Amino acid sequence: MNIEVTSHNIKFLECFASDTRIKIIELLNIKPMNIKELAEALGISSAIVTKHIQKLEEALIVTTESVPSTRGRQKICHLTLESATLQFRVKEKKDQNRYAVSIPIGQYSSYEVKPTCGLSSDTKIIGMVDDPRYFSDPEHVKACHLWFGSGYIEYRIPNYLVGKQSVRSISISLEICSEAPHYNENWPSDLSFYLNDSCLGVWTCPGDFGAVKGVYTPAWWELGTQHGLLKQITVDSEGSYIDGIRMSDRTVEDLAIGYGEDIRFRICAPETATHSGGLSMFGKQFGNYDQDIQVYVAY
Repeated sequence: MNIEVTSHNIKFLECFASDTRIKIIELLNIKPMNIKELAEALGISSAIVTKHIQKLEEALIVTTESVPSTRGRQKICHLTLESATLQFRVKEKKDQNRYAVSIPIGQYSSYEVKPTCGLSSDTKIIGMVDDPRYFSDPEHVKACHLWFGSGYIEYRIPNYLVGKQSVRSISISLEICSEAPHYNENWPSDLSFYLNDSCLGVWTCPGDFGAVKGVYTPAWWELGTQHGLLKQITVDSEGSYIDGIRMSDRTVEDLAIGYGEDIRFRICAPETATHSGGLSMFGKQFGNYDQDIQVYVAY
């Protein structure tokens, strides 16, 4: 996540102006905790903790869920933001021309995958696990979670530009991680990102996360992997980045985006990679972030 140091993001920046909120983040980094547990650990009242949690929720650093307890219900707090990059030098925005698209992870246009692999909606496994043929099942469009040991998955981003308009930047946000049998939090995977067959770069995911239940992962899901990391891939006139960190010199001009042509977005987990650790993806109603693949095209 890229955060510009501007007044627009003051709610996020204010979260780090409090020793208490920093301590809450440290505690939640160890494990999810309820309000009472946080209050006892910090030596303050539950009412004060609740106010701090509300600020952290507004900044999308922490999420909460209400679950049954012996005395009614309790609010469980989860640390969901993995990392953030502060941008102190902000480019002047000459205009605000852009459009946004949300692509469900099941609405891919092509694929080539090898086991371990599978798909799941928010209510059931789609077809059979470890059988790539079910990636062609008509119900694949309902997938909220998909995974494969190696291969690729590709999506089509609609191109709404007209006349002499040209793309200035493309930003893609999605929740992903590695894919290990059951799960393995120390399971690196080299993932490559492509737009229109141009490789933007490679990012090594550290693992396949299953030790902590995903915030939005359905209660019935027991196959291991619970959530991923929220990553933002951006390509503009200066290069390609992941979470603000430069991946390559590939620019938006290199993508050869033609008038009226869809923009193809591909994620690869090559079998020949140094770390061939597969790919898991999460959409709405699964993982830690209740979102599909979010795409922003500036022009």
